[in-house]
Amino acid sequence: MDTSELLKELRIDRDGRPPRARRRWLLVAAPAVVLAAVGIWLALGRFAVPTVRAVTARAAASDAAGSVLDASGYVTARRQATVSAKITGKVTEVLIEEGMRVEEGAVLARLDDTEAKAQLSLARAQLAAASSQEGEIRALLHQAESDYTRSQELFNRQLVSAQSLDAARAQRDTLRARLAANTEQVKVARESVSVAEVQLANTVIRAPFSGVVVTKSAQPGEMISPISAGGGFTRTGIGTIVDMDSLEIQVDVNESFINRVTAEQPVEATLNAYPDWKIPGSVIAIIPTADRSKATVKVRIAIKAKDARIVPDMGVRVAFLDPRPATPARTAAPAVLVPADAIRAEGAGNVVFVLADDKVAKRDVTLGKTIGTEREVLTGIVAGERVVVAPPPSLSDGDAVRVSESPPR
Repeated sequence: MDTSELLKELRIDRDGRPPRARRRWLLVAAPAVVLAAVGIWLALGRFAVPTVRAVTARAAASDAAGSVLDASGYVTARRQATVSAKITGKVTEVLIEEGMRVEEGAVLARLDDTEAKAQLSLARAQLAAASSQEGEIRALLHQAESDYTRSQELFNRQLVSAQSLDAARAQRDTLRARLAANTEQVKVARESVSVAEVQLANTVIRAPFSGVVVTKSAQPGEMISPISAGGGFTRTGIGTIVDMDSLEIQVDVNESFINRVTAEQPVEATLNAYPDWKIPGSVIAIIPTADRSKATVKVRIAIKAKDARIVPDMGVRVAFLDPRPATPARTAAPAVLVPADAIRAEGAGNVVFVLADDKVAKRDVTLGKTIGTEREVLTGIVAGERVVVAPPPSLSDGDAVRVSESPPR
């Protein structure tokens, strides 16, 4: 027997159990520990209070007439102009900025008027010269009239020859012709002054109507022309002005439903930027032509509530209301609006969870139409009740919850 075997016999076994029995005990204990941990975790999760978000259900806009058709469109301006100059010239001053309100006749910009002023000065000088010549010719004509009268008397007394009388008559007629020609020259000179004044006035660009500046297109030092010169170096406008009082809504209605729209029909418009704001309006006209490519008909709608928040090219949703008189069946209690993710489908129905004393109550609901990210609830809850948003799958009727308020909608 070697030394290693002797040492193994002398080693004391403190466990008192054979190695194979100890390994078997570990294999049995490990799954039991895991099962116990899972049970504790499930128990804690079952009795933990979930945190949920909640919002207050709000009443849908009361609509006694009811919507018969919805369509989308844009806010447009019937009176909008890109203001330009009548002449080609260099911009020396621009007096407008985007968002500025201007009145009719207000100065928007000025062009270089050096040449226009020079032309006006020349026209005025020519008028002065023509006017001064008229005075001289009138004086000479007065003398010629007197000479002819005297020559006529002398000829009648046979003191002068017929030749002298003819010379006096010719002098008189010549001066009369010169006076008539000079009178026309004075008229032409006055018209030249008027034209020069108009050319000078054209260097000042004014607002054609009252409105709001939405675009500023030119800067001092740039050339501007009423027509495009090509190349992109000459501007064709100073800016764009919109008459905010002329705003209206234009929508494209599918031609299959245009029979639901009539002139002067009441409507309710909702801007995409302000989904909670209902704007009253009415149909102005149905444009008597259809878009073949889109199978739509354009409808013009008047906006009855003027407001600074309504600006051109805003997207808008329009509900065409039923013009028939309201009936008791259509004047029932108004529906309420809740976030679409607050509704849970269960079987063939839908439910929401309503908060009451830190607990939830499950309610069966009847749904209406979808409005943006919200859903209309016709029955089951009333305005003012708080509903759970995106309820957890494990949430049940009567469960206690902890509420985390949603941000305002």
